[in-house]
Amino acid sequence: MIKDEQWPVARLIPISAASGVEAQERRAASALLSVLSVVDEFGRALLKPLGAPSGKIETFIEIPFKIGGRSIRPDGIITVSRGGKTWGAIVEVKTGSNQLEAEQMDMYLDLARELDFDAVLSISNQYTTSSSEYPLAVDRRKTKKVRIHHWSWVQVLTESVVQKQHRGVKDPDQAYILNELIRYLSDPRSGAVAFQDMGPAWTAVRDGARGSTLRKGDPQVEALAYRWDELVRYLCLDLTKDLGRDVEQVLTAAERVASARQQALKESLVEKGELYAEVRIPGAAGPLEIVANLRSRQIITSTRIEAPKEGKSRGRISWLVRQLPNAPEQLKIEANVARSSASLAVLLSDVRGNQTALQPEGGKEIRQFSLSVTKDMGLKRDAGQGSFIQSVIGTAKSFYGDVLQNLRPWKAQAPKLVPQPEEPVAREIAVDLPEQVIEGMKEAEREMEDTIRGAPQT
Repeated sequence: MIKDEQWPVARLIPISAASGVEAQERRAASALLSVLSVVDEFGRALLKPLGAPSGKIETFIEIPFKIGGRSIRPDGIITVSRGGKTWGAIVEVKTGSNQLEAEQMDMYLDLARELDFDAVLSISNQYTTSSSEYPLAVDRRKTKKVRIHHWSWVQVLTESVVQKQHRGVKDPDQAYILNELIRYLSDPRSGAVAFQDMGPAWTAVRDGARGSTLRKGDPQVEALAYRWDELVRYLCLDLTKDLGRDVEQVLTAAERVASARQQALKESLVEKGELYAEVRIPGAAGPLEIVANLRSRQIITSTRIEAPKEGKSRGRISWLVRQLPNAPEQLKIEANVARSSASLAVLLSDVRGNQTALQPEGGKEIRQFSLSVTKDMGLKRDAGQGSFIQSVIGTAKSFYGDVLQNLRPWKAQAPKLVPQPEEPVAREIAVDLPEQVIEGMKEAEREMEDTIRGAPQT
């Protein structure tokens, strides 16, 4: 791989005469890349998923290249050296509302292949989702030898916080440097913003769902479906930052292909006016399910938990209610009953006062509980008070904090040994016999011995 000692090294505090967006992107790129090369644990955590080995990380910014008679100046270069081999990646950075361009990324793929680099990495405020590999379409023929990756700025900030607060940094000086990066990226002036907009299709699709006038072929429906999955991705990153555990979106087997997921969301929007998602939080008793109903303009957060397999239904209800001391009174509890398609549903406030309100008739068994909270949906397109984004994130976090994090799955008790009855012990009993009886017994013994001695030998 080509490498030049004259390449400008990424600096934590860059000096540039540029202004505006160009300067913002240069500062963000330089600050991030310099920290990657200095804070060992942070650099390895971010670069290992890209295929980089554990080794010496070096980072550079704005190196000019020529390809096909054209001058190209990537925002950055990352190299990792180990055992005489060097892994390298070309970096493209966008801040604020600036979007990646397919033509530019294709050009970087060509450059990486010509320079024998291993990867191309883009960083922007765009998001990938569980059903998409990259924020925009690229020529996949160019990714056979060179891998292409994307980080959102929120993903970088999340990894920074998780590394510092939950995994730790051994060297105190490196910990200080990482904290400075967190401080920088958290400032809106850095251009590394949070999820702030549902996109231009929001108002039309929101109102169309309300009036049941949406069509699957409408490009605005497709745009909002994609934007919804980006919001779910942002929620997962936000929860990861708060919990220090990797929170992930869960997709059914049928929806793991990007086109299938988008098709399913479009059908749900048109037929029911709903957007939906399921999130897995490590250690939680059940999934965190989110439904945004644009027709009723409500957000429903819910989870499912298996009922105990021991005891009667009344005891199973008590087991659940004991785990919900801080849950809101409007929490709806639904009991799914064995050998029945119907279910019982009551509010937590009613169950606390009378647990028989949830008890099925005829002594039937409760197999599973479903818990849900419904709240009004924000209608604004952008982030902030009264926005759709804030209502989704706020409702999901409240449900997790008030309900889901307090639940523990039922666990059968260890089997206990059954006490065994004691076996009777033989005891010798002393008996006084009359003297004539004793003499008779001795005489019988003597006669037996004489008979044995007189028997013919064989």
